[in-house]
Amino acid sequence: DKPVFTPSRLVVKYGDPASVICTCQQECLNEIFNIEHSVGKVTINRTTISWNIDSFTEWTARLQCYYNKAAENVSDPDVQCCTILPLTVYKPPDKVSFSFVNHTGPLIEAHPYTLQCTVHNVAPVEKVKAIFYRGHSVVGQVQVKNSYGKKPMTQSYTLDVTPHKGEDGAAYWCAAELVLGPEGPQPPPVVISQNMTTTVYYAPKLQVPKHPGLITINEGNQLKLDCSSDGNRVPHTSGRFHRVAFTGAASSLSNLQLLNMRASTPVLSATAIGTSLRSFM
Repeated sequence: DKPVFTPSRLVVKYGDPASVICTCQQECLNEIFNIEHSVGKVTINRTTISWNIDSFTEWTARLQCYYNKAAENVSDPDVQCCTILPLTVYKPPDKVSFSFVNHTGPLIEAHPYTLQCTVHNVAPVEKVKAIFYRGHSVVGQVQVKNSYGKKPMTQSYTLDVTPHKGEDGAAYWCAAELVLGPEGPQPPPVVISQNMTTTVYYAPKLQVPKHPGLITINEGNQLKLDCSSDGNRVPHTSGRFHRVAFTGAASSLSNLQLLNMRASTPVLSATAIGTSLRSFM
């Protein structure tokens, strides 16, 4: 039987102490029994070997426990039984930063944007899961599929989003979580980015009927009409003239007209036939 490591997998933070035990069966008593190691020291006690290190600072270290089993026939070669310890040396990121790819300033409703989460100086990068948030809600998660080696590196993760009106003023941010398995620290190490509060421009909506009926008013009476609108940012309102029926002297008809309202932002607009009177000389 092959020798057995305890624990069966070692997860250690860079610079921390570590230790494992290798055990073999009775047949290794009279054989060569040891741990092949590049760092640390071993202590052998019959069928048990202890390995330990005060500070683990090797990114590519390898531990292999083995014993040589003598061949049953003199003409046959000896057989080596060995077990390689799965080993992960990890380092949390120095920092995590958040940004929009190729964009600064306000967002436009229904337009696509790309979020970017950059994880700085982390190892191993294939164990990193980048989690994107909008406020307290998870927008998405990204993890690299290929191994990039064991030493620390900086990696960027991206996610596409399409903002909507209700997200105006929301804070975007991201977190880097090291997914190290049950042998790793619990809960997993997490480093978060700064918040980025966003402004979403959305099309204004006029608060008037699109096709109001004909308005009739007696001469001398006041008529107050609303041309308010909902939009982000503060909309600009304009109009063009339409006819309004007026009960009174015919000479007054030229003084009142009905407006066709239009509300717009610098990038978005909406139109509707409003009901606003305007007098002119």
